[in-house]
Amino acid sequence: MNSRILVIDDETNIRMMIRLTLQHAGYEIDTAGDGQEGLEKFGQGGNYDLILLDQRMPGMSGIDVQKEIYKRAPGTRLILITAFGTIDLALEAIQAGASDFLRKPFTAETLRQAVKSGLNKPVQRMSAVPIGMVCREFTRTTINGFSFELEDPGNHGHDEDDGSVTAHFRVSHANAESAVCTVFLPAYLLELVRAYTDSEDVPGGERFWQALCEEALANYLWQNAALPPDKHLRVEDLSGSLQRWLDTMMTVELTEEHAR
Repeated sequence: MNSRILVIDDETNIRMMIRLTLQHAGYEIDTAGDGQEGLEKFGQGGNYDLILLDQRMPGMSGIDVQKEIYKRAPGTRLILITAFGTIDLALEAIQAGASDFLRKPFTAETLRQAVKSGLNKPVQRMSAVPIGMVCREFTRTTINGFSFELEDPGNHGHDEDDGSVTAHFRVSHANAESAVCTVFLPAYLLELVRAYTDSEDVPGGERFWQALCEEALANYLWQNAALPPDKHLRVEDLSGSLQRWLDTMMTVELTEEHAR
């Protein structure tokens, strides 16, 4: 029996593209133009194997729709579609149970890959994501059909000679064998981070730099839906997304300090 998918998106052209692409791939597709219609069609969730849900819609936001879906059917597989992905949105969606993030605009192949991964992945929900686990939880979800985890924890960290940081990740994809990808933070990038945060002591110690590597790789997969060239990512500067991530990390750290 073919998997049945509900697409909830307010953009007519996006709904049509998703429906035609996935029907051609053999899936049964139902669509809704907003959150309220989507919830009416979803009912108690027994009729659908996967939900494709747009984040930004009039009326109910995607996150609000997602929360209601999981109240009704906690085991639902769901992919959040958004052009406005941030670490805050990622954490909120992960806690609510999202299986994947699909970034607009996306290709038909990326859509098929994300759906295949989403259908094969069990739902995991969390009530909280502490600072030491922020990007670790990010990597347990999937981004444009890719997921990744730290490879060989004992084989990464600071280079004693030049102060740089290297981390290796096992990247998995629905339609290909897994591969090891290296993320490199040059020493001057670490100094930029310390200057930006106005602190010599980053929260979490060595784990902070690993998490920064994870965030950089997540951002690359989010933006490109492909591995970096030669499976090597060198972080050259503090992009806007990395700055937002640093702001979040420092805010969480201050909150934890006040709570202690």
